Amino acid sequence: MTLQNSTDRQRPTEHRADIGGLRVRYLDWGGDGEPVMLMHGLASSANWYELVASHLRHKYRLFAADARGHGQTTQAASGYDWQSLSEDGIGLMDHLGVSRAAVFGHSWGATAALNVAARFPDRVTALGLIDGGVGRQTGPRQPWEVVKAGVRPRDVSGTRQQFLDRLRSQLSLCWNDQIERIVQTMVYEDNEGQIQDILRPENHLRVRRAMWEEPASEFYSRIACPTVLIPAGPTSERADSERARQKEAGVAAAEKAIPNCRVRWIPETVHDIGYHKPEELARVMDEFLSGLGSPSA
Repeated sequence: MTLQNSTDRQRPTEHRADIGGLRVRYLDWGGDGEPVMLMHGLASSANWYELVASHLRHKYRLFAADARGHGQTTQAASGYDWQSLSEDGIGLMDHLGVSRAAVFGHSWGATAALNVAARFPDRVTALGLIDGGVGRQTGPRQPWEVVKAGVRPRDVSGTRQQFLDRLRSQLSLCWNDQIERIVQTMVYEDNEGQIQDILRPENHLRVRRAMWEEPASEFYSRIACPTVLIPAGPTSERADSERARQKEAGVAAAEKAIPNCRVRWIPETVHDIGYHKPEELARVMDEFLSGLGSPSA
């Protein structure tokens, strides 16, 4: 595959559809290639994949939805359990007439993708977990009330300019106009001119409860399709941290427990690989899918 030049930023078409009781907003990059469903992370949106998809859209049929409670999809008061989220993904495939697809997920979306593959194995040809879907629990599981007390949504506050200035600093390695536009699809401005996460705090808590009740590791043995783990390798100043060592151990455990699994680290990057190294991420995704042949949709 010849990856598209980084200046090729052709954006997808935007659609809305009634799926499973939700009004779902999704992006579709079109094309006649192998179908690939992309699932975004917590408090994110389908737009997270734009920079990555620009390098893959001419070979694969890529599509991604805003998950329930995210972006412009319905702010549902329930359904943040893995079964419901998996059914949401399958519902999008049904709506698009896609019988089988490769599924990639980032961060929380990686565990959502893992569940789609575990619960609907006949619908998933391949699975990719992008810096997510890997547990780090090393001791006995804490009671929910202890976990609940420590749940804190990400720091989204201040005016739009303050919000963007803070992210510009956090993502200084890769900040550009495209990322500035993308991150604003994940938030809204309230009546006081303050920026708020679209994912409401009560729904964030429901997500965390589902993660606590059914951790990703419970589904590893149920994966029937080829799988690739694509973890973000730490930057040099964090390489020897305890967090980095725990992550390496978690990745190794997942690789061992998931049948037909391989690992492709992307070194010296951040959690949002799709912002920092979109072309490299796209190349890893393509090499994995190309190595599997071309299963029909």
